[in-house]
Amino acid sequence: MKPLVVVGGPIHPDAMAVLEAEARVAEIAEATEEQMVAVARDAEGILFIIRPDCNRSLMTACPRLKVVGRHGVGLDTVDLKAATDLGIAVVHAPGSNSDSVAEHALMMILVCAKQALDVDRTTRKAEWRSTRPQPNMELRGKTLGIVGIGNIGRRMARLGAALGMRVIAHDKYVADAEVRARGAEPRVDLYSLLREADVITCHTPHTPETHHMIDGRAVAQMKDGVIFVNTSRGKTQEERALFEGLTRGKIRAAGIDVFEEEPVNADNPLLNLPNVLTSAHVAGVTRESMRGMGVQVAEEMVRVLRGERPHVLANADLWPRLSHLK
Repeated sequence: MKPLVVVGGPIHPDAMAVLEAEARVAEIAEATEEQMVAVARDAEGILFIIRPDCNRSLMTACPRLKVVGRHGVGLDTVDLKAATDLGIAVVHAPGSNSDSVAEHALMMILVCAKQALDVDRTTRKAEWRSTRPQPNMELRGKTLGIVGIGNIGRRMARLGAALGMRVIAHDKYVADAEVRARGAEPRVDLYSLLREADVITCHTPHTPETHHMIDGRAVAQMKDGVIFVNTSRGKTQEERALFEGLTRGKIRAAGIDVFEEEPVNADNPLLNLPNVLTSAHVAGVTRESMRGMGVQVAEEMVRVLRGERPHVLANADLWPRLSHLK
């Protein structure tokens, strides 16, 4: 009998076809942990979309589990240590939405620099004016500061350079020579980047180390009139500090795709600021990325179920223990 794979929400039809060729597939809408376990108790694979989190108690309740897939790039909702302890392979789809996120971040930067929201709003009211209280910003010759120069960050470096910007980056896990190879001047610490950048864009995972890295102290280090964009993870920013920076003029404008609590509450004060462009954690959600992401992670899951080593294994040290699957 084919193994059972549970999918925690809709995926691209091409990705579903990959799974159905090798497994019995059960789809469950965004669920609680208890609801997921009820369906996946005998599953050998679970593909997590949004909720629930892939935690130790859930995986322990599914004793036949061999592989969990994350329909995305980040692994902040997966207890990697627990999966490794339990002998469960973890696969995901790094790089699958990098172009989509980089394009979205660039869009946010341009909207903020050109005050596009205000221009659109006043034009629709027939308030025709060629000047504004704060002039638009030309990006050529300005400094773009990239926090995290991985798959997305390196694309941002190319986009910034294409606009004639000077590009700097901070990423403590990438050697200086490699940062340069990716198109940016390295900065040894976050604060040195914040002090130089006219535009800051964040592309870093959420970890204990990056939690609230953009806090009040960080905002104080920024240039006056900076543009801040975050399309990475909401908990890397302290929203109260951003709000104060935006209302006091320290931060000229911000593009926020991610929030500390998601879905964002309607009473979040950032939503009421005219100099903030928001989106609902959709920077990486395009037709192209959804197909690529789904197919990539589905193929990785199938490799594990076949007893083959996946191309991208988040807990790589685990593989020798899984050789019995072959």
